[in-house]
Amino acid sequence: MTLDAAADRIMTRCDELAAISALPDGILRAYLTEEHQRHNALAAAWMAEVGMETWQDAAGNQCARLEGREPGLPALIIASHLDTVPDAGRYDGIMGVLLGIETVRLLAPYAKDLPFAVEIIAFADEEGTRFGATLLGSRAMAGTWDPAWWEAVDAEGISMAQAFWDFGLDPEKVDDAARAPEDLVGYLEAHIEQGPSLEAADRALGLVSSIAGARRFRLAILGEARHAGGTPYERRRDALVGAAQAVLDVERIGRERGVIATVGQLETRPGAVNVVPGEADFSLDLRAESDELRDTAWQEIHAALSRFCAQRSLELVVEEIHAASTVGCSPRMTRALAAGVAATGDADPITLYSRAGHDAMAMAAVTEIGMLFTRCEDGISHHPEENVISADVALALQALQEAVWVLAREHGERAGR
Repeated sequence: MTLDAAADRIMTRCDELAAISALPDGILRAYLTEEHQRHNALAAAWMAEVGMETWQDAAGNQCARLEGREPGLPALIIASHLDTVPDAGRYDGIMGVLLGIETVRLLAPYAKDLPFAVEIIAFADEEGTRFGATLLGSRAMAGTWDPAWWEAVDAEGISMAQAFWDFGLDPEKVDDAARAPEDLVGYLEAHIEQGPSLEAADRALGLVSSIAGARRFRLAILGEARHAGGTPYERRRDALVGAAQAVLDVERIGRERGVIATVGQLETRPGAVNVVPGEADFSLDLRAESDELRDTAWQEIHAALSRFCAQRSLELVVEEIHAASTVGCSPRMTRALAAGVAATGDADPITLYSRAGHDAMAMAAVTEIGMLFTRCEDGISHHPEENVISADVALALQALQEAVWVLAREHGERAGR
């Protein structure tokens, strides 16, 4: 089997998975739904096809295992996710799972030479589309499931606990999905970059140094709603003016400090065309290569917003709704992936930090992680125009296979074999 043929099969199977959708025109696969059942069944069939033992775990993740030189050895996990955002592309997450399956296809004839098992995991919920909380599948596997999630409800008012029962899972057994550190060798994840850096550098592949932790806030600026025609400018306490300045300050400080700072939602109240807005509610998402950079930027943003509100007799209200620490990739796993990229002909791989979150963030709580990025056209992701080319997929498969053998040699040497 050639790498090109395997890459073509991955591309075809991405199309097959894209046909599993809750949308008549577009892609949507959410947690604990009929589409989840269907994509797990299809992935399980492909995993079994390459000689793996398959099972669905207590959190709904689709799992498979190829034994090494003897049964019961610790496992190297290769994983990503099969769920999507609404109106998604067909490669985010999906390509990583299929690369794992094709890696096993290449490894299977030589399994007796492996000093560890290889497991492929198709995580059930990375995106958080249905219940809001993200990385659910990988957090269950990492043993960091939050019991507060049972009370989360979807758009139809169905609780996560009820959705578990409806799907055929027992909420009381979700901890059975957790893995012990001593049972794992490490974790590798291949993923599209979801950004333009590799394309701009004319590189097919890149190494990931760290995955940016995010802080998210709900912000409100409170002023006074008054008649637009009857209220002079000097008497106005216009909350939207405060929010508009906040958006400009967020972008300015983000650019100056080298962090990703985004206002994605903005709503005014009372929202009438002839009323000065008395309240403006908006979101803020902050990400950076390190927690220190991100937190320093937040302090500067908060200070700038507070100053402007004081000048305009406005009140600033801040609620932090999410915080996740930046996660660094393991030097050992990254060295193995670097050797893999070098095997494709790129002796000096480019290194990037991931501005988006990934399942690897959660798995870092239980084992060493490494991530490989693949170029995507124009950096577009979470969109129907998301695109990769088969030649890059073939290179990613080559790199991933070589990384496994590098880790196998290192592991065998440590074991004295």
